[in-house]
Parts: sequence; C-alpha cells; structure tokens
Amino acid sequence: MFSLLKKVRAARRPRCAALVPAAGSSSRMGGVNKLLEPLDSVPVLVRTLTALQLAEDVDEIVVAAREEDLVEISRLCKTYGIGKCTKVVRGGETRAHSVLLAALEVSSKTDLLAVHDGARPLASPELIDGVIRAAAKTGAAAPALPVKDTVKSVREDGSVAETYDRQALRAVQTPQVFEASLLKAALQAAVEGEIPITDDCSAVERLGKLVYLVEGSEENLKITTPVDLVFAEALLQAREEVR
Repeated sequence: MFSLLKKVRAARRPRCAALVPAAGSSSRMGGVNKLLEPLDSVPVLVRTLTALQLAEDVDEIVVAAREEDLVEISRLCKTYGIGKCTKVVRGGETRAHSVLLAALEVSSKTDLLAVHDGARPLASPELIDGVIRAAAKTGAAAPALPVKDTVKSVREDGSVAETYDRQALRAVQTPQVFEASLLKAALQAAVEGEIPITDDCSAVERLGKLVYLVEGSEENLKITTPVDLVFAEALLQAREEVR
C-alpha cells in the first residue's frame, strides 16, 4: 500500500530539474578548484550531487562547469553513481549565464527548476525536497536563515551610512526553486541586460515576482574559503557521531 501511494504521489507532483552552477573561479581558495577538493575523502561537488540524487523530488540534474572540468565531473558522476545527472555542460562567463545554459538543457517536460550551488555540499535531501514542494505551491521559494550579526551599509570612506534592522533580514541559501518558464525569462533578461546578480531570486525579483522564503539550515553552508572546508569537515564528523 505504501509503495502504491508513493507511486501516485510521484505521478501527481511537478517534474523538477536541479541546475548546479560549478563554473566559478574559486578565487578565494588560493588557486585550487574548491569543488574538486576532498571533503572527508569525497569531492565537495560529489557530496552536493549526492544530496540532489537522494532528494525524492529531483528528477534530473544538469551541471554547468568550466570547460577544463567537463570530463572530470562526468567521470565523477559515473564513479559515484549520480544517475540523475543527464548532462554536464560548459558554463558561461557569469553565474546567471551558467544557470541559463544549464536550464536550456533540461527535459521539455520540466515544471520546476531548482538552482543549487555546487559549493553547498551539506544540504540534506529533506531540505531540498521541502523547498521544491514550497515552490510547487508558490512558484518561487528559497531557504533562508535569520541574520545573527548587525548589518550596516558603508560609504566609500568606510564610515557607516545606515544600520539595518536585523529582525527583517534573512541570509538566503540554495536550492532556490522556480517555475521553469519564470526562471528562464528572468535569467535571459539579466544576461541580455548584463545585470550582475548574486542569486537567482534577485533575477526573478527584478521581474516583479514574489519569492517566498522557508526555513533553511545552519549546516547548509557554502564553501568559499579554506576555513569553510574545516567547518564542513567538523559538521560531517558530528553527523557521523550522531549516527
């Protein structure tokens, strides 16, 4: 009976493709490609792709990578059994361009697009599924956490221009999930207008669309600098101890 209910739910839910931008320069990692760095003996990107592989609501994965990494990432997908990865494509000059190139490669039957940073290896499959289900209801959703520190804007001379009320601020994570046609239109507009965007929510917001935030996870950190790898290793060890 449980198996039948699972099949019925799968037939009714929207089809979702995960887009993984992995074409960055890793400029703050001292010249090494952070996505291929080992995290407890497994490459960072593989851990990211494994979480997407295990997410029930992800049907397909497309990775946008640097040209010199295409063969290696394809090999890793085969080695680690990332069967949902249908394509590894060359990324663009900007993050938005890379995501757009990946979006254009997904199945024509795709309803939702979930953009997840290649450098967020500790997102749980449960978190990923939760955001996808929220987007299925709202059209656009992303995980986020309350900001802990006081945030200020500064002038060019370093003086404080404004202090923000942190109660109204959120630090947004990925995956960020959208109706497929909405995200493609937003990214196309950003790329053609040469508008620098730091996340896909920003591109969608520029079209006047509402994005809804759901609870994120403290463990869903982004690997940006070498110290982030240290934190990620500690989190993985803590997970193993709990098991």
